[in-house]
Amino acid sequence: MIQTLKTLIVIALALGFVAAAAVAILELGPAAVDLRANVADKLPESGVSHPVTAVLLNFRGYDTLLEVAVLLLAVLGILAVGGETRPAAAHTAHPILREPARLAAPLMVAVAVYLLWAGAFRPGGAFQAGSVLAAAAVLLHLVGLMPSWPAPTLRLRLGLAVGFALFLGLATALLARGALLGFPPAWAGLLILLIEAGLTISLGLILAGLFLFLSRAGLDANGSVSDPGARR
Repeated sequence: MIQTLKTLIVIALALGFVAAAAVAILELGPAAVDLRANVADKLPESGVSHPVTAVLLNFRGYDTLLEVAVLLLAVLGILAVGGETRPAAAHTAHPILREPARLAAPLMVAVAVYLLWAGAFRPGGAFQAGSVLAAAAVLLHLVGLMPSWPAPTLRLRLGLAVGFALFLGLATALLARGALLGFPPAWAGLLILLIEAGLTISLGLILAGLFLFLSRAGLDANGSVSDPGARR
């Protein structure tokens, strides 16, 4: 009875929050500043032909750099709090689940590569591509084809940090031109593609790690949950 009451309270609070957020969104007035014309005017100098990519990686690259830093700090926080553990053994899912996942994973990698390439001229980019890569890793884990991750190896640490390090390194190098992330128009497209390629790898590993570093429990042969850390 008490558990049911708690559940109803949580549901009521969640619905109240959703209703309040909906009211706030509906009451929003028009934007005080409309920058669409400014973005369109400067788009030829951005190195890409899609305005969203131009804004995220060129016109307000500072924000994107800090967003990547926040995600990296989040996964580092999980590792710091969780400590070193052995990976949980991947359970064996039913073939009707495992085989489609095995076939879907390469397709998801291909979709991620396409999203990375397409980001220069249509919706896509590093965040979308990294999310698809992370989803592929999580899918493989859920069907038992990939174990959870213990404390990261050197290669995994490098993969987690390469996107942010590359982004920060190029930003610092461009200070010689007098502005952080001030891409020269002739090289902007290539530099943005290089940054997004590094970010795709790092974001894929970071987002997957937010799940797989926390996935400490495995399933034993009887299908019951077991904690490898408890057996140490």
